[in-house]
Amino acid sequence: MDNKKQHIAIFTTASLPWMTGTAVNPLFRAAFLAKDGSRKVTLVIPWLSLQHQKLVYPNNITFTSPSEQQVYVRQWLQERISFSPAFSIQFYPAKFAVDKRSILSVGDISEVIPDEDADVAVLEEPEHLTWFHHGKRWKTKFRLVIGIIHTNYLEYIKREKHGRVKAVVVKYINSWVVEIYCHKVIRLSAATQDYPNSIICNVHGVNPKFLEIGKKKIELQQSGNGNQAFTKGAYYIGKMVWSKGYKELIKLLQDNQKELIGLEVDLYGSGEDSDQVQAAAKKLDLVVRVYPGRDHADPVFHDYKVFLNPSTTDVVCTTTAEALAMGKIVVCANHPSNEFFKQFVNCWTYDNSKGFVEATSRALTEEPAELTGAQRHELSWEAATERFLRVADLDQVFARKPAKSLLKNFASTSLNTRMEDVSAYLHYVALGSETSRRAFGAIPGSLQPDEELCQELGLAIPAATQGSKDPVDTL
Repeated sequence: MDNKKQHIAIFTTASLPWMTGTAVNPLFRAAFLAKDGSRKVTLVIPWLSLQHQKLVYPNNITFTSPSEQQVYVRQWLQERISFSPAFSIQFYPAKFAVDKRSILSVGDISEVIPDEDADVAVLEEPEHLTWFHHGKRWKTKFRLVIGIIHTNYLEYIKREKHGRVKAVVVKYINSWVVEIYCHKVIRLSAATQDYPNSIICNVHGVNPKFLEIGKKKIELQQSGNGNQAFTKGAYYIGKMVWSKGYKELIKLLQDNQKELIGLEVDLYGSGEDSDQVQAAAKKLDLVVRVYPGRDHADPVFHDYKVFLNPSTTDVVCTTTAEALAMGKIVVCANHPSNEFFKQFVNCWTYDNSKGFVEATSRALTEEPAELTGAQRHELSWEAATERFLRVADLDQVFARKPAKSLLKNFASTSLNTRMEDVSAYLHYVALGSETSRRAFGAIPGSLQPDEELCQELGLAIPAATQGSKDPVDTL
């Protein structure tokens, strides 16, 4: 074997300035995997044309070119880490689906990585990235494909009209595409949909800024000069939609107003349900103030002592990790999504309404315990990267050859392999026409990038009609 560095390509479903988990966490993952220089790392993020940028990016931030957005992403990262990681950023063509509130890929995004560099693909939200995939099979292109399950899609869907029926269908399709496209699946917590042969491991860390804030709080606690480290009470921060914990929190407060008399809670968030949340808060006898959303690292949050998080739709809640890193007490539901956090002494869980009242009341009267060095490390991206490398088995990559093209040597393969090949072929055929793609829920015109996307990304403009190439050979 030569001394070629192993190449890891991290594909994700969002990019800054959209402050969502799949924009932020894969960016940190790329930086910390590249930190020691022992491997080649590429972060592959979506590029949206201007009209789609305006639909999703906040504060009227837009970019005229991928290079301009790359500068923005790198600058944001550099302000939060203490080293200069050497990783590449590549873009794939994408469009924003308003009905799904999601960015969806256009065309075969695996082509972004040259075949000679196709060692490891990390698919952040593999179900999201492969539902509408039409092109080379990921397992054929890459020696190792690792899917990281970020989102509890089924929990969100169940809250919609006819949600339980929809959830059954989505669960089946998720399992189908993840199995045919991923060698290995990492679930951040047991709150996600179960997948065959998957591993549960939280491979996320916190923005180093939050650990710095927590370090200063520890110094203040240890100073002994009478200064209080935390001078404010309870708060919650999250996108202001009912499904992000606001429904549960308002109900807990409403049902226990007498027991929680004197409690004041500040809510920070922006979203589609902001007006409804504010209206519900005003009906309470308790003091519940509602503010627009802002960065959790903002100084306004530093002095709060108690973070209330009743959400059960998260997989591993980023804001909970950030609050713990800042040295706060977190009161959260006893739920699989919070399993990782139970190891921290400042994480207080509750099972029911009575438990919520008891934990909240106690948290407001006690001081948080000081995080140890080991606990701080466990929350960090260094530790998250160690966990990822431990469960990913990257040392096996060069021993594994990419899969043969679909249906080649069919008779000599095992039954399981043949069934998977047939399944992958069926998905390829089903997603190969505009009509069937629309039936699956794809964005119109997502089979190939349009002329505008091609020009912006420097891609060859595809012919108006599909070529006559045999689909079996393409896979």
